[in-house]
Amino acid sequence: MASWFYASEGKQQGPFPEGQFRDLVAQGVVRPDTLVWTEGMAGWQKAGEIPGLVGGGGAPPMIPAGGPPMMGSGGYAGGGGAAGSLAVDFGILEFTWRTLVLVIGSCFIIPVPWLFVWYMNWIVPCVKVPGRPNLSFTGSAMTLVPWFFGFIVLAIAIGFVGSQILSNLLFIVQIVLYWLLIKWMIANLASNGQPLGLSFTGTVWAYVGWNLLFAISIITIIGWAWVAAAQMRWFCRSIEGTRREIVFKGSGLDILWRGIVAAILCSLIIPIPWVYRWIMNWFASQTVLAPRGSQAAM
Repeated sequence: MASWFYASEGKQQGPFPEGQFRDLVAQGVVRPDTLVWTEGMAGWQKAGEIPGLVGGGGAPPMIPAGGPPMMGSGGYAGGGGAAGSLAVDFGILEFTWRTLVLVIGSCFIIPVPWLFVWYMNWIVPCVKVPGRPNLSFTGSAMTLVPWFFGFIVLAIAIGFVGSQILSNLLFIVQIVLYWLLIKWMIANLASNGQPLGLSFTGTVWAYVGWNLLFAISIITIIGWAWVAAAQMRWFCRSIEGTRREIVFKGSGLDILWRGIVAAILCSLIIPIPWVYRWIMNWFASQTVLAPRGSQAAM
């Protein structure tokens, strides 16, 4: 007889024998929107999506797969133990019109927070993560409003003063806001409608340092690519809340030649959507999830 697990308030419950689990379904403890898992399933699914589980019928189909997905105490951050790299998949036409709407709409300033969240709601599900089905973004535009408009007001005030020192300060403030944005985006990732419980733990000083180092490396013409690769590795190490290691395997040389090719092709304007998807797919393929301490994560 199969043993079943279900998710309640971000925590794994079970295992329950088939009969007891059916009783939980009948009692309404396990509802159609409850995430469930049993041996043989590829990942957590909503009970209502499994034929025969809710509302009677035949036995649910078994899907060949590995062991049960692990769950962290704060949600689904443990994820499945599946190793592998990320992938990105989106249509060129959809990317083009959505990006144009984002760019044109941003010219009006005020809609920026809402446009950004709208864009994130589209692009995040395009990222495919091993063991994390149906990735989504749950952030609210209202969180961005005070940050964004506060920065605009500060920029206008400094513009009136015209001080170089204050202008440099504004640059640092901008970097700090980007750091807050990264923390907010990572914290608002979800899978199957459940928060992943991830957090970005890189310090603001480290983030400022990496950005300053990158700006200085531009002087070397090619050194920026190696700085970018090192920063990506730091970024991946700074994401916590998952039982798997997130490792960026790309090298500075990989980034350099792709950056040169991308710059040449983007100068022709028309290839930009294809170039963007090509670059995103490469970065995703170089971002690997692996069990902690495994050779694949080294």
